Amino acid sequence: MVSVTVSRRLRPVFPAGPRHPRRPRSPREPRYPRGHAADAALAAGVFVLVALGSMRSLVGGRTESWQAVAVDWTLLTAACGALYLCRRRPVAVASLVLVLTIAYYLTSLYDGPLMLAFVVALYTVAAAGRLRAAVVLAALALALTGAGTLRGNHDVNGVALFMLAGWLVGVVALGWVRHNRLALAREAEQRAASEERLRIARELHDVVGHHISLINVQSAAALRRLRKDPAGGPERAEEALGAIKETSREALRELRATLGVLRQVDEAAPTAPAPGLDRLADLVESARLAGLDVRLESTGDRPLPAELDLAAYRIIQESLTNVTRHARATTVTVRTERGPRQFTVEITDDGRGPAATGGLPGSGITGMRERARALGGELTAGPGPHGGFIVRAWLPCAGREPS
Repeated sequence: MVSVTVSRRLRPVFPAGPRHPRRPRSPREPRYPRGHAADAALAAGVFVLVALGSMRSLVGGRTESWQAVAVDWTLLTAACGALYLCRRRPVAVASLVLVLTIAYYLTSLYDGPLMLAFVVALYTVAAAGRLRAAVVLAALALALTGAGTLRGNHDVNGVALFMLAGWLVGVVALGWVRHNRLALAREAEQRAASEERLRIARELHDVVGHHISLINVQSAAALRRLRKDPAGGPERAEEALGAIKETSREALRELRATLGVLRQVDEAAPTAPAPGLDRLADLVESARLAGLDVRLESTGDRPLPAELDLAAYRIIQESLTNVTRHARATTVTVRTERGPRQFTVEITDDGRGPAATGGLPGSGITGMRERARALGGELTAGPGPHGGFIVRAWLPCAGREPS
């Protein structure tokens, strides 16, 4: 009954469980490393690039001893190897890489591209959301490089220092943009999950709450008849007990269908039709079995879009449930009007209503308002001018394809 609608809404929320195999990977689809493998690949890739740029210390003419070369390559390997932990400890790793890089440039006569390792570590700090730490590390690296230039390091002049400042600022900015994009994506996922949970709760409330309320009213009526007339009560209560049986069977069927969708979100959606106004007669009949005199007044025969048809059915269902539970009414009038641009539904009862009884509206009225607003409509609920309670909803039809 609700399986089609719920399955369409739940699909993005509930990920596949271990029992559901993932989509097979295409042979042409690249397989990128993840987790620790990605960290190792990053460290190895940076090491290869730095090592290729530092090959002058191993080939060609000698300008320093092999012991000094061994120290230089130890510092180089340690700085690149530390990148394996850069995602788990970004600030600590970036600080260590900066210290090793400074030591390398102070001890080595071959200025290899070890600054690349620090640039990568600095990016991970900014991408982790540690903007202040990234700015401090970048400023420290620039200040130390500038101090070396002032002390007579002719390999880095003013132009190179200016370019280095631009690179460091750009790396920090790129990392911060990456962090913001991931944060926005996570926030959007959480918001979507919250909206889906609200829709699931509303659907379950409408499906189960209606039937449970009818069972409660019908069982109370059966008990009352048995107490008032012990002799003829069983025969008079038989009708109410039969209605309880049918209502509980329908509630179990709909609940199983809904839970089945929740368990099998990766499988094909069930083909059972969602309820609509074509089942309004069954809904009214179940309310009549609960002791209500329900009157239907319909205007127009324009077909409605599926989502609007379901929303109108749920609004009427929840309104009848509220009347059965709270209003102490005897008569309910359901009016529907299908116009070219909007659909109007109004449910009026002659009961006391929540305003007169001192009760507060629960999640039912809130759920009906959310349904109407989700379709661009509006719903009002409150006491009528001559007593009773009125629920009135306007749902726009313009721009929607009829089902």
